[in-house]
Amino acid sequence: MVWVLLLSAITAEVIATSFLKLSEGMTKLLPSVIMAISYLAAFSLLAQALKKMELGIAYAIWSGLGTAAIAVIGMVFMEESATTPKLLGLALIIGGVVMLNLSSDH
Repeated sequence: MVWVLLLSAITAEVIATSFLKLSEGMTKLLPSVIMAISYLAAFSLLAQALKKMELGIAYAIWSGLGTAAIAVIGMVFMEESATTPKLLGLALIIGGVVMLNLSSDH
């Protein structure tokens, strides 16, 4: 259940960040509202997950997977560049999250 909460929190945060971009500086109402609701959901879900997870592990997974997902969304849907250094950096982020998770005491 804790993993469902964490993955749901990450999903909500990725949605929120995507809509932050689409809100164009919070000048568009609907994307701004979706962004605000999604961030509220993301932090609420993360708070629930932290009741049962180590903070460092939860935050590493939250930030690593969220960063990777946003970068991929930017490259695929928002015409952002997909350079070799950027892709290598994403691989390192994901590898680091995996290593932290494998080394935890859970």
